[in-house]
Amino acid sequence: MPTTLAETKTRGSETPLLRAHMPELDSVRGLAILMVMLYHGFYWTVDLRRFAPVERAALTAAWTGRLGVNLFFVLSGFLITGLLLESKGRKNYYGRFYWRRALRILPAYYATLALLAALGTSWAFLGLSFLYLANLTPLFGVLIAYPVLWSLAVEEHFYFVWPVVVKKLTTRGVLAASGAIVVLSPLVRLWTFYVIGRDSSWVSYKVFDYTWNAADGLACGAMVAAWLREFEPERKRVAQVAGALAAAAVTLLAGGIPLGILNRHQPMGAALQVVPWQLLFTAALLGALLAGSAGKEWARSRWLEFFGRISYGLYLYHLLVFEGYDWLAERTGESGANAPTFGELAIRFLVAGGLAVGIAYLSREYFEERFLRLKGRFG
Repeated sequence: MPTTLAETKTRGSETPLLRAHMPELDSVRGLAILMVMLYHGFYWTVDLRRFAPVERAALTAAWTGRLGVNLFFVLSGFLITGLLLESKGRKNYYGRFYWRRALRILPAYYATLALLAALGTSWAFLGLSFLYLANLTPLFGVLIAYPVLWSLAVEEHFYFVWPVVVKKLTTRGVLAASGAIVVLSPLVRLWTFYVIGRDSSWVSYKVFDYTWNAADGLACGAMVAAWLREFEPERKRVAQVAGALAAAAVTLLAGGIPLGILNRHQPMGAALQVVPWQLLFTAALLGALLAGSAGKEWARSRWLEFFGRISYGLYLYHLLVFEGYDWLAERTGESGANAPTFGELAIRFLVAGGLAVGIAYLSREYFEERFLRLKGRFG
């Protein structure tokens, strides 16, 4: 089976959609982390009222970067479900999965917690985060001291539950279970909005970071993994489904804007704000598989693949670096530290973002890789 674009072109045939190595998905992962960085660099905690209309429009557009987390969820649901489905027959099904996940996730994660502890982060938050409950700390009356950890908690809860689901069900059963989660999640968010959110100080995004309110992105990816394996659809059919999902996403978003889909303080937004984007990301995932397996040059980006390779560490560290830059600017009395101009935000993004990329690269090459090499011992 060819694994490179050159080999694909030489043989003059398309490779299967599902392969042992799908480098186009590294590009998707790279895009996701860049979206998150743009959000934290240009939108998060920024007072938009101070900017000129054109600048305000550009900064507002950076809000969509927060949806990079949803893209991560869709991709993770696809990859993890695929791994589980393909290893169901192994005797060491659970052990293999959890050891390999632990080697991938825990070293950098707990190193980040240690750094946060050294910086004086609340022990209550650190203790809950140690148990992967960072997204549920509001239920314990604890502030989310380092926001990026919420999505890792959602992923970890997925890892606890999903292997059992996949092991117990057929592939069609996994497809049905995933579909049920996709359908029910907006209803659960709507229930949360009415029963918990309206009378709570946590009515902002934090309520929707609870695992049961954020599961449908993972389920979208899981549906793709199960559908492709169970039905082995032809490429034309996959392209049609991708197009239909994209069209549904645009229609839902456009139709929902007058009804408040952009505002999570409205019922429509609380329930459905992320749904069009998750449909779009699912379509993008299918499109990436089609393009990558067909040997399309544009499906591969060396830069995006680089960011995809270091995305885990970059996700963990980048916000700390941004906050460190802000702290240093404030202490040195730099102009605009508390109310930066658009240009100063751009400089901050380039300097702090570049430093975060360097740290993430060193982490991947000289820290995380030491543990990743051990994954071979578990098949």
